[in-house]
Amino acid sequence: MPSSSSHAGPARLAVLLAFGSVYFFWGATYTAMSIGVHLLPAPILAGTRMLIGAALMLLFCKLRGKKIFYSRGVMARLGLLGVMLLFMGNVGLVWSEKYLASGLAALIVAIVPLYVAVIEAVTGGEQLRRRGLFGLFLGFLALIALLWPSFHEALLPRHGSSMQIIAAIIVLLGALSFASGSVLSRHMQLPVPPLVAAGWEMGAAGLANVVLATATWQWPHATWNWHSLAAIGYLILFGSLLGFSCYIWLIHHVPVAKVATYAYVNPVVAVILGVLVLHEHMQPTEYFGMVAVIASVALVTSSQMKSGKPAAAPAPVENEA
Repeated sequence: MPSSSSHAGPARLAVLLAFGSVYFFWGATYTAMSIGVHLLPAPILAGTRMLIGAALMLLFCKLRGKKIFYSRGVMARLGLLGVMLLFMGNVGLVWSEKYLASGLAALIVAIVPLYVAVIEAVTGGEQLRRRGLFGLFLGFLALIALLWPSFHEALLPRHGSSMQIIAAIIVLLGALSFASGSVLSRHMQLPVPPLVAAGWEMGAAGLANVVLATATWQWPHATWNWHSLAAIGYLILFGSLLGFSCYIWLIHHVPVAKVATYAYVNPVVAVILGVLVLHEHMQPTEYFGMVAVIASVALVTSSQMKSGKPAAAPAPVENEA
């Protein structure tokens, strides 16, 4: 695998542009989802985006001479990962943005690396050292700070609503599914190039979303206009295709520890865009939670494991977004 220290390393400008694309485009997907979900039911928004994105990504791989078809067993495992990562881990997130601020949803999703660390430890995988354990504790406090305003508002006699709490719980469950799928994908070690795997996983998730939308009679409730089409177009072009391609390029040209910084930057971008574009408001405790969750993710992902292996880059959380 090429590294940034190789003689023919990538140009500095290319690296900066790739980082900027991953930071901004993935952070902005939460804004696009918030706009789109108020016009299209969540499974339609997610399913349309993923089916089109899958077709384009697989076509791109085919044109570049990549093998895209594999054995039935490999395809079945890709389908399972797609359902866990991008269906169960995504459709609830999209739906939740009808009730949660996009920045808050992004901050909740940012705990995925913490979930991954816990799952690895519980299942006998790599164990976190003291710094990582402190990061997990800080992440727990961050979640309390982030979710407390929603719980407090729901308990008010006149203004209480349980929908924010339900939405937050669904995002947490979706993040757990995404983290579980990420751990499972590491152990599967499928002989499939990353872009090809992402294409088939998006296809499986898109199909599951379409089935859900049809079974729950969601299609008559879709509002197709330039706003909804622009949201889908952004998610396909900048979220899935360009953003993920830049991520894969960085993994092959830049040290993994630097690439992993997207997990800290994306939530901040989402919060800033939520305030500037969607006019969202955050409570002081939520800003504290933002700082705490970013610090906790940094502690966990940068922690050396007891086995002596360096922590891997977090799974690309945008694919949940």
